[in-house]
Amino acid sequence: MLKYEYYRYFLTVPSKSNMNSNNSVFGQTSAQLHSKFIIVQVLVVIFLCVNLLLIVTFFKNECFYTTARYILFAVTLLSDSFLFLVSDLLFIFTFFRVTMWVSLCSVICISVLLYLIVTPVTLTVMTLEHYVAICMPLRHAELCSTRSTVHVILIIHCLSSAPYAVIFIIFVASASLDFYYQYRICSVEIFTVYKWQDHVRSAVFQFYFLIMCLIIMLCYVKIMKVARTASGDDKISLSKGLRTVTLHAFQLLLCLIQFWYPLITSSLIYTNFTDFQHVRFFCYIMFNLAPRCLSPLIYGLRDEMFLHALKKCLSYGMCDRT
Repeated sequence: MLKYEYYRYFLTVPSKSNMNSNNSVFGQTSAQLHSKFIIVQVLVVIFLCVNLLLIVTFFKNECFYTTARYILFAVTLLSDSFLFLVSDLLFIFTFFRVTMWVSLCSVICISVLLYLIVTPVTLTVMTLEHYVAICMPLRHAELCSTRSTVHVILIIHCLSSAPYAVIFIIFVASASLDFYYQYRICSVEIFTVYKWQDHVRSAVFQFYFLIMCLIIMLCYVKIMKVARTASGDDKISLSKGLRTVTLHAFQLLLCLIQFWYPLITSSLIYTNFTDFQHVRFFCYIMFNLAPRCLSPLIYGLRDEMFLHALKKCLSYGMCDRT
């Protein structure tokens, strides 16, 4: 069975009498499916609670509104929280075999895909902000003002929407009008009508991967050079900034590996559909959920100013309860 026949079979509505046979086709027992469902729900609830706490902390402290790095941090928290909610909703729909119109599914998937790439692009911009703060300190206030940060956020969303705009336009041009009124299980694979569309998507993702990796490496090398020539207290602050950039690089690497997902699935789908299902779940946990739990660590716990505000917010919350 070819790859796109697999996709169509997976997205086609099964009857209730076929559920047991479908599970055997998918190669997963009922216990495996339920364990995956529980793991995802526990992780999503934990990440959402942590993100919600950090978002409340940000909006309760006006001092964060005028600092570029905290504004960008809030953007990652909001985009990740939205992604957690909507992607988990799609996961639940898939688990319970809930169907919807293809037209509605396409709108939901485009929004999910958009915010899937907003975080890597924002992390790249945050690395650039660290580069400006360390290597160009005299121009940091000018280049990273509140107004310029708002403009950068708009640019981030434009850059993030560009690849999926191409995918959506190709999908609209390829699919027939009747296809939009069909009922299917909602999945991002619904956009893949022809094989060449997968190649276009892979090419666009690899281009973004290459550009972001180059930016991260260049910033890291420049900061390393400045850190070597610094001395005393400056060396300590630069070392801390270098560690932050390193964490950003690791987080960004996990996020960028998701761009290899089309290549991984393309090779696996021809061999074993069971492996395809397991790899999809592994990629969702490792490259969609896991990288987004590092943002609270980088700014929620390592940043002294934000950590102090977080403790203050928690103490006020406990006092209100008493």
